[in-house]
Amino acid sequence: MQPENTTRPALSRRFSVAPMMDWTDRHCRFFLRQLSRHALLYTEMVTTGALIHGDRERFLRYSECEHPIALQLGGSNPQDLAACAKMAEQHGYDEVNLNVGCPSDRVQNNMIGACLMGHPALVADCVKAMRDAVSIPVTVKHRIGINGRDSYSELCDFVGQVRDAGCRSFTVHARIAILEGLSPKENREIPPLRYDVAAQLKRDFPDLEIILNGGIKTLEECEQHLQTFDGVMLGREAYHNPYLLAQVDNRLFGAAAPSISRMDALLALKPYVEQHLREGGTLHHVSRHVLGLAQGFPGARRFRQLLSVDIHKVQDPLGLLDQAAELLRGH
Repeated sequence: MQPENTTRPALSRRFSVAPMMDWTDRHCRFFLRQLSRHALLYTEMVTTGALIHGDRERFLRYSECEHPIALQLGGSNPQDLAACAKMAEQHGYDEVNLNVGCPSDRVQNNMIGACLMGHPALVADCVKAMRDAVSIPVTVKHRIGINGRDSYSELCDFVGQVRDAGCRSFTVHARIAILEGLSPKENREIPPLRYDVAAQLKRDFPDLEIILNGGIKTLEECEQHLQTFDGVMLGREAYHNPYLLAQVDNRLFGAAAPSISRMDALLALKPYVEQHLREGGTLHHVSRHVLGLAQGFPGARRFRQLLSVDIHKVQDPLGLLDQAAELLRGH
């Protein structure tokens, strides 16, 4: 684990990595932080029930170097969300975010995620309760609508009510969510992207911070969208092609420091992996998140094989990490 960093970058939503279930755990975030100091990192969505009734420390644990970091909550009970927002603040999170975008059946049945777009007054109550409980920012991530409630006027009604509850920052996944008949994966691909709707929202709510999410793949696209929006959020592309984060600080934040190499980014994980192994963890817990470092050059396939297949056969995981790093030399 890294020591506490007293020169922690200020919270900025100019570029962030989306909360992604099973992906943006603390090991993934530690790795992504080696590539960018300024990107805002989000946890996986954590339900209020998991924090109130489950292993709170396991869900809230992170390394100090992960700042700036936001906790994303799933829930719809204002009191429970307020209690969990307090936990986030007490654990040092820089922001707490309410999920109003996840379309899976499992969360819908618990009134979590995108189905809440049909209940703007309830979302407003949740935001107000959270804001009353903490001094850190409370933000919302949402879709541009849900099936049956996908008109622009209904989107404005949602944003307006939540704004009136005190929310100043909205991350807009620029697709509607189809709540019946589509899997979460299909809901990220089948409903068309409507950047124009998100852009209209920014024009109609110029006083709000509007962050664009959905389908963004390159830093060139990020730069283009930042002419319209206050920030961009990348999800799957940031995970599958993480090395694009190595240029984020220079290109989007004006940092002067040179980008870290792929090899150095992997080697920077060694002390972290050593600590994780001492605590009873496995290299795979960490290395599964770095496979996207190798793409499109000789040795890339071997790199992925080492860290996804061979990893389960070796007695010396740190030696395997060195071997994998050597394949990244010069790329």
